[in-house]
Amino acid sequence: MSDVQEFKLDGMALPMDPDHMMDEMGEHFVEHAEVSRTADLLLMTSDYGRVTIERVDQRLAIALSCPSEEALQVVRNSIAEHMFYFAGEDPLELTWATPASRDIVPNLHEVTVIGAEDVTPHMRRVRFSCADVAPFIGGAMHVRVLVPPKGRAPVWPGYGEDGRIAWPTGEDKLVVRPYTIRGVDRERSELWIDFLQHPTPGVATPGADFARDARPGDLIALLGPGSGSLPEARSILMIGDESSVSAIARIAEEVPEGTSIRAIIEVSDADEEQPLISDGRIDVTWLHRDRYAAGATNVLRQAATEAITAADAGTFMWVACEKEDVRAIRTLLNSRGHNRSLRYAAWYWEK
Repeated sequence: MSDVQEFKLDGMALPMDPDHMMDEMGEHFVEHAEVSRTADLLLMTSDYGRVTIERVDQRLAIALSCPSEEALQVVRNSIAEHMFYFAGEDPLELTWATPASRDIVPNLHEVTVIGAEDVTPHMRRVRFSCADVAPFIGGAMHVRVLVPPKGRAPVWPGYGEDGRIAWPTGEDKLVVRPYTIRGVDRERSELWIDFLQHPTPGVATPGADFARDARPGDLIALLGPGSGSLPEARSILMIGDESSVSAIARIAEEVPEGTSIRAIIEVSDADEEQPLISDGRIDVTWLHRDRYAAGATNVLRQAATEAITAADAGTFMWVACEKEDVRAIRTLLNSRGHNRSLRYAAWYWEK
């Protein structure tokens, strides 16, 4: 009999289309957990705990079991946020046996800007001091960056009763964007995040705007980390674009000596290339859009297809780029029966 304490919570969701909701949840979390799906049951297991979603008529019965109270709140929040995201404009009711606390979320970290510099013409690195960098070393590398309005004391979010984050509104509204922790310096208690400076005129880029204007002393918060762990394999194939260069570079730096890495990265031009440093053996192919033939499409997808087809079954497939490219590559991996424990395929943006 196990003496490990489990923290449990039940919930109930009433979506317009229960089958579609289970399909979307399963497709998304397959890259972050072990997922098992039958017609009426979805089971997802990760280091954070276990989630069971069972269809009962038109409702979805949810059961959470986690190793800590903090993990339970993080998992509840993740399930709630994704259910409402996949519901879109459709109505969704979500209730829990115990409503979420309105206290500040437990995995929020205040950080202070200490410097910034351009890594490439369109990539700006901001360095932060952080009282406790331990949660950002190893394991998950993605966070949500929370930027308060200039000139106002920050108001950080808590949880709403349905488990979603209750964000401040009005004059206290935060800019919230997902990013990758590019690097961690334990001795200096520093974190680095690289912000892509989008060159497209007329496109709202609040995250990039923050990085462009960041000054020492600016206070923001990071929510996380979550997802995007270091692949564990002797051979890794990484496929991505500008949005994933930070993650690719960090993985390359942290793999053990002797790891074989091949990376295929699509960027706008040669000036956007970055040196990838690794104790492993690394082979990088940079694809430059400014050199594509007129009318060329799906260049990254085709290069990925060729590389995946040539790779052996023991290679870890790591993919992060535009949504439709990821879906096509994921379909290819499924058709080849590639081991789900040796893959990560997540879209970082969509057209």
